[in-house]
Amino acid sequence: MKKQNEASTPEEQNRKTAMRVSAVSIAWNVILSLFKLIAGIVGHSGAMISDAVHSASDVFSTIVVILGVNIASRQSDEDHQYGHDRLECVAAIILAVVLFATGLGIGIGGVNKIIEGSAGSMEVPGMIALIAAVVSISIKEWMFWYTRGAAKKINSGALMADAWHHRSDALSSVGAFVGILGARLGFPVLDPLASVIICIFIVKAAYDIFKDAIDKMVDKSCDEETEKAMQELILCQKGVKNIDMLHTRLFGARIYVDIEIAADGNMTLREGHEIAQQVHDRIEEKFPLVKHCMVHVNPV
Repeated sequence: MKKQNEASTPEEQNRKTAMRVSAVSIAWNVILSLFKLIAGIVGHSGAMISDAVHSASDVFSTIVVILGVNIASRQSDEDHQYGHDRLECVAAIILAVVLFATGLGIGIGGVNKIIEGSAGSMEVPGMIALIAAVVSISIKEWMFWYTRGAAKKINSGALMADAWHHRSDALSSVGAFVGILGARLGFPVLDPLASVIICIFIVKAAYDIFKDAIDKMVDKSCDEETEKAMQELILCQKGVKNIDMLHTRLFGARIYVDIEIAADGNMTLREGHEIAQQVHDRIEEKFPLVKHCMVHVNPV
């Protein structure tokens, strides 16, 4: 009976969703990275080889997501009484660093080829490199929306980071396509230039992922809209005269809420407790992402 209950918890359901999406990501990234690497080598395209490296880094990033989500979904224990949710943020930070390093490496490689090419001749990429770019754009954009949908459903920062890794790869392929096409039309410098543009997109995505993960690590409060909705819900509860305090904080993918309400000071302890319990239950019912809600009652 215990195992069945554990399997039905939201954390376990979220973990299974993340694992399913991650398995799809790994399979497609392995296929794409090999295809683009071969197309880049055969077609003499530095931009496509850079794009292949980016896709290969997605495999590593997805493995990090799997580890992070699995650890974060563990139940509370004696040493971690508030759970392990923040470890998913650690996974997102690692992904951001890997993404940044990948983008920087691609950018430096592109600059070096532009400098080298200015002193000599640049090879014109073959048609296979152009075809590989089109295939990559289509598949990676689909993977972005597929992963993003799952990440929003389970509110996973690590999975959302992986989704943006897919989007950056799609943008990378767009840049590669433009560069390869330009090179084939008589402007070979556009191929390595595309790598530099790809670098900018990747670094921007890395920054956004890193900032979001840090916000969740340092107890950043919820957005103003969510807090306002909580205030309206609390004031609608019978017996609540006022809200003396409402503090929220992001804890990994979940939310912790501390509330102080004002109630009639002449009521009994039991009545005050029932009001607090009602507020507690409504908050956790209306806002599924709330993992813990503490309600304190003050006399008016």
